[in-house]
Amino acid sequence: MSELDAFRTEIRAWIEANCPPEMKTPIKSDDDTCWGGRKFVFQSEAQKVWMERCAEKGLTVPDWPKEYGGAGLSPAETKIFRNELAKAGARVPLSSFGIWMLGPALLKFGTEEQKRHYLPQIARGEIRWCQGYSEPGSGSDLVSLQTFGEDKGDHWVVNGQKIWTSYADKADWIFCLVRTDKENKYQGISFLLFDMETPGVTTKPIKLISGYSPFCETFFDNVVVPKHQIVGELNRGWDVAKYLLGHEREMISGMGGGDGGTASLGGGFKDALGDEPILRAQLAMFDVESLAFRAHSERFMDEWKTGKAHPAYSNLMKYIGTELNKKRHELVMAAGGSDYLEWESERSNGGKRARDWLRTKANSIEGGTSEVMLNVVAKRILDMPGA
Repeated sequence: MSELDAFRTEIRAWIEANCPPEMKTPIKSDDDTCWGGRKFVFQSEAQKVWMERCAEKGLTVPDWPKEYGGAGLSPAETKIFRNELAKAGARVPLSSFGIWMLGPALLKFGTEEQKRHYLPQIARGEIRWCQGYSEPGSGSDLVSLQTFGEDKGDHWVVNGQKIWTSYADKADWIFCLVRTDKENKYQGISFLLFDMETPGVTTKPIKLISGYSPFCETFFDNVVVPKHQIVGELNRGWDVAKYLLGHEREMISGMGGGDGGTASLGGGFKDALGDEPILRAQLAMFDVESLAFRAHSERFMDEWKTGKAHPAYSNLMKYIGTELNKKRHELVMAAGGSDYLEWESERSNGGKRARDWLRTKANSIEGGTSEVMLNVVAKRILDMPGA
């Protein structure tokens, strides 16, 4: 038996012994997801136990080094662990922007003190982060942002506004792009970290067409940020921001693969469709596209983590994953018919399918608009001339 086969056997047995049965049921809503943080309320004892057991073993961030709260697994071992979770039907123990985005940026750009301070808290689910990037008038063109940090010697005083700040009203801390030099568009931005309870920070939820309010407007009014809470070099925050965006787009592209399992979308509706040959064919084609995307994602992730992927390839994956996720929900609504348009009934779990479908409309905007992604692919991957 190879070392990887032995690891697969070991981790499969560990999941079977440690994952509570309640954590092997599908997530019903965003509230059912374990986000961690100071304000998070566990939905059940089983959810708490599962997160804590995984955190203790470093499996909330399996590929992070052990000294920062991870399990120190190799890329191959991490892939096996995630595959075994999916096979067992086990929920991801902890979801977090700290895991998906900030963590990788800190591992690359953070000081040793920052890594040892923030990363274990993220891994244990003790701190929840939000992302302060977009501003009114500075969405796709992030380098035009106007939130300003005035140098006051041992600290900055930050004033400005961010928008579309996901879960800002629930987050403990924010990783934020702040202009610290008004004379240099690209080299005048710094990457700051600060507590959302700092005086002068306020949030206002934005309700979407789905009826949910995951996004917020976030306001900074003379917010004091200590100098040691900068990641990377002063005025070089754009380097950190671009690296983080690659991981964000990688995360968003993952929606294209659905829940990561191998369940057929068409198979789920085989008894309900009856004589609907066109819709059956569309569902079958989607299943083929989804399987192809998952296989392509495996290759992309292997190349991305070893530094072999094209720097702009995450833009391509984000675009494809976005379109595939939107298509999935369109087909689900078409196959479900009028029943799936229910909005508030108990039978429809509060209109979850309709609300999830409407939520996907934002996929082509968040993390970089589809138009911008296609422009980057055209220019940097296909070497097409600019307009």
